[in-house]
Amino acid sequence: MDYQNTLKYLYESVPMFQQIGGKAYKPGLETTHRLDEHFGHPHQQFKTIHIAGTNGKGSCSHTIAAVLQSAGYRVGLFTSPHLVDFRERIRINGEMMPEEYVVNFVEEHRSFFEPLHPSFFELTTAMAFRYFADQKVDVAVIEVGMGGRLDCTNIIHPDLCVITNISFDHMQYLGNTLTKIAKEKAGIIKEGVPVVIGRAKGSVKRMFTMKAKEMNAPINYADSISPNNPTDWLPYPEMQALRKRLDNTLHPADSIKALDKILDKRKDAIRIVNEMFPAGLFMELSGLCQHENILTILSALKELTKIGYRICPKDYLNGFADVCKLTGLMGRWQKVHSDPDIICDTGHNVDGIKYVCGQLDFLHQKFNQELHIVFGMVNDKDISSVLQELPKHATYYFTKASVKRALPENELLALAEKAGLKGTTYPTVVEAVQATKKNCPQKDLIFVGGSSFIVADLLANRDTLNLY
Repeated sequence: MDYQNTLKYLYESVPMFQQIGGKAYKPGLETTHRLDEHFGHPHQQFKTIHIAGTNGKGSCSHTIAAVLQSAGYRVGLFTSPHLVDFRERIRINGEMMPEEYVVNFVEEHRSFFEPLHPSFFELTTAMAFRYFADQKVDVAVIEVGMGGRLDCTNIIHPDLCVITNISFDHMQYLGNTLTKIAKEKAGIIKEGVPVVIGRAKGSVKRMFTMKAKEMNAPINYADSISPNNPTDWLPYPEMQALRKRLDNTLHPADSIKALDKILDKRKDAIRIVNEMFPAGLFMELSGLCQHENILTILSALKELTKIGYRICPKDYLNGFADVCKLTGLMGRWQKVHSDPDIICDTGHNVDGIKYVCGQLDFLHQKFNQELHIVFGMVNDKDISSVLQELPKHATYYFTKASVKRALPENELLALAEKAGLKGTTYPTVVEAVQATKKNCPQKDLIFVGGSSFIVADLLANRDTLNLY
């Protein structure tokens, strides 16, 4: 088989949550352990960092990987879902796994794994661990697929655990209260392994504290460092003005170099100022949710330094400023076109959409940009609650992604009208975006989102849509 036929075989032969949802969900670690034994326990051959949480896992995983790459480590990165190419899930120093490796892995081992009937994620996890071991990575950043306790990544014994935050998502699998969801995610906390928690309060915080105590795991809450690490969002024009001011002051050359990298890409940024970075640490991921993520990442890197990882300030500066290039990250408040601006984001639950809508409202108020929103969701989310968060003053183009789980655009429109939203429907993301480009004045803003799969269809069709 060639690569495309191998992918077809994988997509059709093993249940894939990305395509069909709950029917592909397979809790428990029995199959994972059998696969792990067959492949020789490859995860034991390299260091790991384990990252769970409802939102922010991807941003934190990629940025930590980017900083470690900048520090000279050979870094594996395992994340999900992919947006355009399956191999986005499995990278080393930002380079996707070769197509030939995927083909050879399936051909050599299908006689073993077919009788096991693994899920797509179980098989993909085994492939990632074997690839990282074969390629002799120094450390791998491993993102949990769903939950934590019963996730098939939870066979690793990491140097550090990170739980970004807890909010409502996948309730049918993880529980219908924040405490129940937190209990599942706390399942990644290991005996004696330090854990960093991004955002937690009340019963969720008590749950993490109790679990860490039970496991003798040192625990650190990232929000405790926020008073000494103020953050702000800098739109591109303010970044330009800041760069001119820095020319007339004494500041480290590495900070200015990092700022220039973001300016060269004509991007906005999140800035954090502290004792280590008096001129600022600049993050090219500029979604408002990054104000929270940046504290989680800094806390995680501090813990890694404590246990012997060699990371210096210039590694932070380079990794934060160039995370997309270093790791291949896409779909996080990503600008894909100018005049008009087209921005996409993979936020897909109430908590994630709140951040997105806050930023859209800010741009509407500050720059007087009218909003044209291409929006679609999958059918197993809390759709009505998400729609209640969306701005009423925007013009909507409701559509559906090219996955079986996609909610039909007409059903979405009916729910949206109940939420006070107005718009029209389009059968594909391409047609919806083409309509927005035709209708949106150059000074205004087009946003594409609601689901990772809507963003995936956008990015997969950049040539068709002339988005460069």
